[in-house]
Amino acid sequence: MSKLKKIFLIVCGSIFLALGILGIFLPLLPTTPFLLLTAACYARSSKKLLKKLLDNRLVGKYITDYQQNKGIRKSIKIYVLSLLWTTITLSAVFTGAIWIKIMLLCVAVGVTIHISTFKTL
Repeated sequence: MSKLKKIFLIVCGSIFLALGILGIFLPLLPTTPFLLLTAACYARSSKKLLKKLLDNRLVGKYITDYQQNKGIRKSIKIYVLSLLWTTITLSAVFTGAIWIKIMLLCVAVGVTIHISTFKTL
């Protein structure tokens, strides 16, 4: 692999990692896909960064659980859904337009269904 390609994959992986970490706190930004993309980029470019990622106490278990078992821990599901519905409800309360409230409700229902389809570990 060329050095330029390796650097490109490390930079992309780092950007995906930042987006994944943001997704932990922002319910409309998906966490899992970004963390899995990070792991894929690091696996192809830097074994050291991949090991650091998988050993990380905040996201390592999350990635490993998903890669090995294709599922999400129950505590993570509860946390994500609670945060999702709290922020969506607050957003709906503070917005005046009914169409925005309906859109927020549809997004929350869609994300809830999506998260509920993952196997619970």
